[in-house]
Amino acid sequence: MQQRVAVLGASGHTGGFVVTELRRRGMTPVPCGRGTDLDAVFAGVDAVINCAGPFVATAAPAIEAAIRAGIPYLDVTAEIEVVADTFAVYAGAPVPIVPAAAFYGGLGDLLATAAAGDWAAVEHLSIAYALSSWHPTLGTTKTGRVSAQRRDGRRIAYTGGRLRHLTGDAPVTEWTFPEPVGARTVVGEFTMADSVTVPTHLDVPEIATYMTRNAVQDLRAADPSGPVAVGADGRSAQTFLVEVVARAGGEQRRAVASGRDIYAVSAPLVVEAAALVLAGTGDAPGVASLGARFDPKAFLGALSPRHLTVE
Repeated sequence: MQQRVAVLGASGHTGGFVVTELRRRGMTPVPCGRGTDLDAVFAGVDAVINCAGPFVATAAPAIEAAIRAGIPYLDVTAEIEVVADTFAVYAGAPVPIVPAAAFYGGLGDLLATAAAGDWAAVEHLSIAYALSSWHPTLGTTKTGRVSAQRRDGRRIAYTGGRLRHLTGDAPVTEWTFPEPVGARTVVGEFTMADSVTVPTHLDVPEIATYMTRNAVQDLRAADPSGPVAVGADGRSAQTFLVEVVARAGGEQRRAVASGRDIYAVSAPLVVEAAALVLAGTGDAPGVASLGARFDPKAFLGALSPRHLTVE
């Protein structure tokens, strides 16, 4: 019997990729919209994947409904505050809860965990993103506005063992990515959801984050056209490279992932997690990230080379 997975926000850009990936994996997606009776839908499914942003409005109701139904909950949010709230509020939940199982959050978490390996603690972690371009979806734009309002225009950085709000302009520097990207101008303190998920299971006091300046400029321009598909699979031509560097005791380790389309790649990340949890792997109750629930190298290996190139 095919497993049934509710997809909240299935009509959205990322939700569409998730529906396609579930079908490819032989699972049955059950689309549901914002006005749906979640209790009625969740009573007939095996898990739920939330793709409906801004997640500040959808995450808690969906999690509560999943708990009532006794099914796993996963989402693809990049909203830092929502991820932090999920860990704080639902730590003792009786079902598996996996927030930020997407490009922003999940991928960096997996790479950081893989890079740290057998280290009990990491003194410093760097997460650097190189995007060829960034044409945000309407959902990303809306989410960004909501997050900016919650922060009162302040930035967030993970330093001194916790998230801190900062004012002023973000620092601009250089980062040399592996070829073919090479040296690029990057904006520092471009903090994403992995700065919330990683410290929940890895002892690290400092996380430095970077985003290529061209991508930040694209994001701020907020082109209303959004990502443009260039093939039958719906993916855009955008390429990405994520490099994570972990340092401890005078040594450093790194992990790198590259691929195409940050929105499309979120689908195999969250669907792989859902499939593993439903198969009994990483299915412990409570809140835990991808890096905490699964063997990161095995997880990334399952997505390579179809979806990612991993080093």
